[in-house]
Amino acid sequence: MNKTLLLIICDFLLLNLLALTRWEKAEPPRPVQAPVPEMAANAVTKDQDLVEAMRQSLADESTQRNQLAEKLSATDAALAAREQSLTAAQAEKNALAAEKITLASSLTESQRNIADLGKRFAAAAQEATMTKDQLAQLQRDLADKQAEGARQAQALTARQKELEDANKKINGLYTMVALADQEKKTLKETADTLKTQVEVERQERAKVQETATQLAQGVGQLAEKSGELTKEIRDNRPINANVLFNDFLANRVSTTFAATHKGFLGPTNRTKEARTVLFTDGRQIYALLHVADTIFSFSEVGDNWEKFSIEFSHPPAYRSAAGVLQFLAHDPRVIVIPVDAAQAAALGAKVYPLAAEPFKFPEAVLISGGGKGYGEVGFKLDAAEPNFVRVDNRIFKRLFGDFAPSRGDLVFSKTGELLGIMVNSDYCAVLKDFTPTKTIRTGDDIISQQTGPLLDDLSARVRGLPINLQ
Repeated sequence: MNKTLLLIICDFLLLNLLALTRWEKAEPPRPVQAPVPEMAANAVTKDQDLVEAMRQSLADESTQRNQLAEKLSATDAALAAREQSLTAAQAEKNALAAEKITLASSLTESQRNIADLGKRFAAAAQEATMTKDQLAQLQRDLADKQAEGARQAQALTARQKELEDANKKINGLYTMVALADQEKKTLKETADTLKTQVEVERQERAKVQETATQLAQGVGQLAEKSGELTKEIRDNRPINANVLFNDFLANRVSTTFAATHKGFLGPTNRTKEARTVLFTDGRQIYALLHVADTIFSFSEVGDNWEKFSIEFSHPPAYRSAAGVLQFLAHDPRVIVIPVDAAQAAALGAKVYPLAAEPFKFPEAVLISGGGKGYGEVGFKLDAAEPNFVRVDNRIFKRLFGDFAPSRGDLVFSKTGELLGIMVNSDYCAVLKDFTPTKTIRTGDDIISQQTGPLLDDLSARVRGLPINLQ
């Protein structure tokens, strides 16, 4: 078995053993220790190394096969060249053989002519009647024929030597062709063997890959379960009130309201500043306030305001205007101001999520006056008012700052999520539904919105609530 695969299987079995062992049964109870740190995110590094090694091995095999194919192609080309050389040498040999036959015939004819001339010379010498000139001419002809015969004999000797050299060359080519054929056969056999080995190794790697994939899935599932367990531990771990308050101070946003209307004694200007935080319901970002934190009041006759503005500010010098103020149908005293994502990003403040499980802990963290004080306070559900919780304002635990719960105080869950806002000193409106019942838009001319009747109608709705909620 592959050593790397064996190590991975051992690691996987060890991880499963550690994850599935019920340590509370194997050991006596021990004091509660600090939460286990989050597992490292590199649980699948060995699998990645194994896959990378497999890919590298396949790449090496592919390179070796390509080199072998190139060598085989080169051998075929060399063999073809040698076969062409052999064919040319054979043709040259045939030509030399024909020329040898021709020279042999010419030599035979020359020898025959020499013999005839010798006979004629002998006959002429014997004949007394032959003239001296004829004899000299015959002697010259005989000398020429003898010289021609010598030249032809020399040429024949040279041709025979060339023929012998050609035969040696042809024999060498035959030997080289035989060696090339043997090498080609050997290369083909090697290629077939390598193909078989590659196929076997590919199958083995496929099996190893499948096993590695299964191991990776198992490790991934184990890491996922570990991550879920870590998230569950984190979600169920209460955050210290000091941390929550410090986070609030770092992320609160100043909101300034300004409005103007005409009165009997001249224009009336009203300005008010409040500090709050941004939160989101998953679709829209809002700033959360109580009506008492604005320039509006349900305890006085509503005025028809002519000019109204809302401005956000955040240190060091960022300012931004808002366009809409909404009174929630849940409770008209709860006001939200929609904020777009770009505006929220420019403010640089944290956007708090709503509490997914607002009643997970029996206590909450209450922050008063936009950051003047804070403390842990218990709360109880009220069956008669399911959208509100009753805050126990008699006993505070670890109370910091000189304050008592009052309207407009923000309430956070122990996990750091926004739970709601105090509508009076006893009840907290749990934030769930953000359907507006009335809306006021900002602008330099809002007289047409008739804010007086609008505020009177909202005031009447508040007075119609149960006495304990007013």
